[in-house]
Amino acid sequence: MIRQTLFVPLAGGLLAMACAQAIAAPTPYSNFVVFGDSLNDAGQFADPDGPVGATQRYTNRVGPTYKDGSGEVRSANSTQLLGGKLGFSDDQTAASTSAVRAEQGLADGNNWAVGGYRTDQILDSITTTSATGERSRPGYLPSNGLRADPNALYYLSGGGNDFLQGRILNPAQADAAAGRLVDSVQTLQQAGANYIMVWLLPDIGLTPAINGSPLQGFVSQLSTQFNTELVRQLQSVDAEIIPLNIPVLLNEAFANPAQFGLATDQNLTATCFSGNGCTENARYGINSATPDPSKLIYNDSVHPTEAGQRLIADYAYSLLAAPWEASLLPEMAHGTLRAHQDELRNQWQADWENWQGVGQWRAIVAGGGQHQDFDGQNSAASGDGSGYNLNIGGSYRLNDAWRVGVAAGFYRQNLEAGNNDSDYKLNTYMGTAFAQYQQNRWWADGALTAGHLDYDSLKRKFDLGVNERGEKGDTSGTVLAASGRIGYDIAQQASSPWHLSPFLSADFAKVKVDGYSEDDNTATALTYDDQTRNSRRLGIGLQGKYLFTAQTQVYGEYAHEREYEDDTQDVTMNLNTLPGNPYTLAGYTPQSHTNRLNLGVSHKLTTDLALRAGYNIRKDDDFTQQGVNVGVVLDF
Repeated sequence: MIRQTLFVPLAGGLLAMACAQAIAAPTPYSNFVVFGDSLNDAGQFADPDGPVGATQRYTNRVGPTYKDGSGEVRSANSTQLLGGKLGFSDDQTAASTSAVRAEQGLADGNNWAVGGYRTDQILDSITTTSATGERSRPGYLPSNGLRADPNALYYLSGGGNDFLQGRILNPAQADAAAGRLVDSVQTLQQAGANYIMVWLLPDIGLTPAINGSPLQGFVSQLSTQFNTELVRQLQSVDAEIIPLNIPVLLNEAFANPAQFGLATDQNLTATCFSGNGCTENARYGINSATPDPSKLIYNDSVHPTEAGQRLIADYAYSLLAAPWEASLLPEMAHGTLRAHQDELRNQWQADWENWQGVGQWRAIVAGGGQHQDFDGQNSAASGDGSGYNLNIGGSYRLNDAWRVGVAAGFYRQNLEAGNNDSDYKLNTYMGTAFAQYQQNRWWADGALTAGHLDYDSLKRKFDLGVNERGEKGDTSGTVLAASGRIGYDIAQQASSPWHLSPFLSADFAKVKVDGYSEDDNTATALTYDDQTRNSRRLGIGLQGKYLFTAQTQVYGEYAHEREYEDDTQDVTMNLNTLPGNPYTLAGYTPQSHTNRLNLGVSHKLTTDLALRAGYNIRKDDDFTQQGVNVGVVLDF
């Protein structure tokens, strides 16, 4: 049963070790606050069969014997594992109302879940009183000035004890219990909470407590009814509700246990590890010759083993981390656009005061590579990208002061992002029309660019239990841009071997990534809405060139740019299995200032043919982009 006196949790020392394994990753939430029953209880009660000062939790001990009185503590539960992944300490993820912690002089944690709580008691722990039988204190909102932290992540589960304590015997009672859990969500939202993760109830009929009994079908039906009503009512809450489809996740584990490192030749729904209230597994149970809770889902009649706890924590983290990676897709496109613009500007700078004759064409063919490096942010994953490109084009000189031209570019970009090196691939096809002015010491250029984005392979990868899972998709998009610069050459005369010019620049770009769905209908597969990321930049810079000989010149440019579209990008998504429950989470934040440096060299092979090479780098606090290009130009 999910009750107050069933099992023993992890002592503080081991919990510190577990949380010390927290992944260095984005930390967008100010706090992590948990409500629920024994499925989330982090240790509210004393552990009578554990080490001195240990508290009780509802999963297996750590081993090697796994038995009471062995001095072994309980494994971390899913909320502690998830909190560690999000960067929260063991004290922060500890129990809120533990008499043991209070006696030790330890601060209360942010986990208000209590073993045995029904949905009505979960609501009480939020609005009035948290009581464990060993200690009582004001509930979460009374303890926090009746306000919920708008930047915290709230995490709720509940409903199992309503079943196991005989409070749900028909569909109407299932609906009422689901409504009470939604009342807790609604209360938090009305107090200011924005981000709330909510469990769907596991299928109680597939637990060892019920599985195989005459009640299995009826209880499974009521579990489904509870979740249907829960999902329906959650749609009306004005907050970002992140549902965890635990029933689908567990069904996947039962159907394909090898994928999760579980036993493939055992009945995972009818047996358990401890034998408490259920049939102990003969091969991996606590009293077998080879006890191993990592091979089983259930520790007892209803609670997960360490394997089940890890599976749930990894699942929740994968959903929270998805926008940290997905929001990098528009940044990939902006990177390829900037690489294309930099290549054109390198060519223009090499041509500065050295245009072809009036009425002549100058053709350009250049190829190269680019690299993007995204540092991790509070709400974005780190990423490392590389690719190659090909640009072709030409310009036509209209008269002494003007020339116009066109260019086309193909760019291939690969990006690895996140803790598991998710793999995202982008093909970009761009076309640019430009015009240039050059008269006396004044010069100017302007360009319009349009392009098609083909994200032909998007593979999000993440831990799920002992193995890694990938969700695949593909999508497309568009890029539009306009840019312009104006400068003044301070060289003494046009024939001087050197030129130096300050300039001002303005750039606008719009990238749209079409929404897409990952291919499968698994618990972890997501559908993403369209993403649009605009960029508006103003810059100031200095460019120069020096003619070593009539055939060889070097040139360079430095610019400092201010980005005015630097708001954090949001990503709206939903589980494929729950299309009616979308939510929006924060992603990448563009930097407000960027420094850019371009360097190049040009050498004439003949009067009409020149070889050119360039290097470009853009850098801000969280982003570095570099590129190299080699090309030829031909006058005709």
